[in-house]
Amino acid sequence: MVRTALRVILDAEPGLEVVGEAATGAEAVSVARAARPDVVLMDVRMPEVDGIRATERILAGMAEPPRIVVVTTFENDSYVYDALRAGAAGFLLKRAAAEELVSAVRLVARSDSLLYPAAVRGLAAEHARRAPSAAPPWAARLTEREAEVLRLVATGLTNAEIAARMGVGPATVKTHVAAVLAKLGARDRTQAVILAYESGFVGTG
Repeated sequence: MVRTALRVILDAEPGLEVVGEAATGAEAVSVARAARPDVVLMDVRMPEVDGIRATERILAGMAEPPRIVVVTTFENDSYVYDALRAGAAGFLLKRAAAEELVSAVRLVARSDSLLYPAAVRGLAAEHARRAPSAAPPWAARLTEREAEVLRLVATGLTNAEIAARMGVGPATVKTHVAAVLAKLGARDRTQAVILAYESGFVGTG
């Protein structure tokens, strides 16, 4: 029923097309590899293989993997954080309205902002290292500008908002963000935020 509802909502939107469905985590991996979607909506709890393992397998097994959004009942579920650490780009609550669903899919596809930044920050802060013993190894590789960009990304700002804050062009911010992701070894902004909080680079206060 949930998959049917999602399909009806998304297929009705111009520019969006549902290219596959899966009932289990194992099937989700197979369908993703065959259909090569841009975005995957992944349930956390599924038979055979859960959403966390399925997310890991999709991201590890495809040269150009899709962006994965975890669909969950509770935003503070530990499974959600595990999925974000595994590489999911964000999460969406099952009770979300149709317009929120569509907006989330489009936002994640663009990948220039965090999905529900306050909630992602809250989860990251909750699991952050309270007293880091040393700076993360990647911190020394960041330029001063890149470090500033990472801190602003961690607050949930978009590229345009960061550009306005720093007094530079959006293209410059995009370049800085790409450099930050490369130096952190992060797949996307969400993983960068997770790493920034877990390492203590960004404080929880």
